[in-house]
Amino acid sequence: MTSAESAVRARAFDLLARDEALAGIVHGVFDGAPPRASAPFVTVGGVEGRDWGTKDRAGREVRVTLVLAGVGGTVDDSAADRIERVVATMRGRAGGWTIVSARTIRTRLGFAREGGWRHEMIVQCRCLEA
Repeated sequence: MTSAESAVRARAFDLLARDEALAGIVHGVFDGAPPRASAPFVTVGGVEGRDWGTKDRAGREVRVTLVLAGVGGTVDDSAADRIERVVATMRGRAGGWTIVSARTIRTRLGFAREGGWRHEMIVQCRCLEA
C-alpha cells in the first residue's frame, strides 16, 4: 500500500495539474522544484506525516507544502484563491487511503530582492486507511 504521505502528495499534484482555471493563470504545476520555469508557477513540495486515527482504524495526519511563485512587486491573489478552491476538493480516495479532511492551516508570503515573490501554503489532510 502507498504511504499516506505519498497518496496526499500525488492527489494534490493531480488535482492542481488538472484544474483548467488554474492552468489559465499559471505557466505550470510541477512535482517539486522545476529546473527551469517562468513564473508564475505552482510546485507541490515536501510532505510530513504523523500518527492520527480512530480506535478501530489506522490513520495519518499529513501536511503538504504548496508553493505559488510569481514575479513583480505585487501579488496576484487569483492563483492563490484558485489553489484554495482545489484544496477544498482533496477529500476522497487516494492510494489506499481516504482523505477525510483537507484545509489550509498556514500561509507565508515573501518577496525577493529581484522582484519575485513566493506564497507558501501548508495544507493539512487527515487520512484513514481505506
